[in-house]
Amino acid sequence: MAGKKQFDMSTALDAAMIQFWRAGYADTSVDDLSRATGLNRSSIYSSLGDKDTLFLRCLDRYAARYGGKYDAALSCAASKPLTAVRAFFDVTLERIADPELPDGCLIAQSVMSIPELSQSVAAHAKEALGFQRKRLRAALKAGRLTDQDVEAFAEHVAAVNQSLAVMSRAGASPAQLLAIVGVTIDALSQTLRTRTPPTNSSSSRTSG
Repeated sequence: MAGKKQFDMSTALDAAMIQFWRAGYADTSVDDLSRATGLNRSSIYSSLGDKDTLFLRCLDRYAARYGGKYDAALSCAASKPLTAVRAFFDVTLERIADPELPDGCLIAQSVMSIPELSQSVAAHAKEALGFQRKRLRAALKAGRLTDQDVEAFAEHVAAVNQSLAVMSRAGASPAQLLAIVGVTIDALSQTLRTRTPPTNSSSSRTSG
């Protein structure tokens, strides 16, 4: 049919996302994106946008794809907070272990490249990173940690999760990454044993 686009938008966006993920924003040119997607420069600009616009679309695509997996992992946090946090880390470890995917994390790379990004792209990258802390805060609060511990562990787990991606890119082994996760899980386990506040039902019995 005349005028029908001869490419699949989803496939093209995935290819662009992988290119940005593998090489980083600054080291990815429009020519690189053309080779990755199979589209000429004109088609990229007309269908996918300029480099900044396409990068933002890829960042959103990445955040939605893995954000959904993180949300699913943390869904049992109210009753099984340790299991939820382990599952959260497993999402990252499984992504790292997938030979079809680049090392590292697109969001972590983007935040580390903020000096090279435009103001709008940098703000978007920071916002994407912030979403991870927000979902961890919500999950840990549901797991009945104190407000102080919720804040501390949300920041800590998010930081460790990002460091796994960075360390994997630097050549850390799966065993080393698991050991790092283990330290965090042990610390959370200890905190849950010693500082979890009473449930409402317990408080009611005590006050009654």
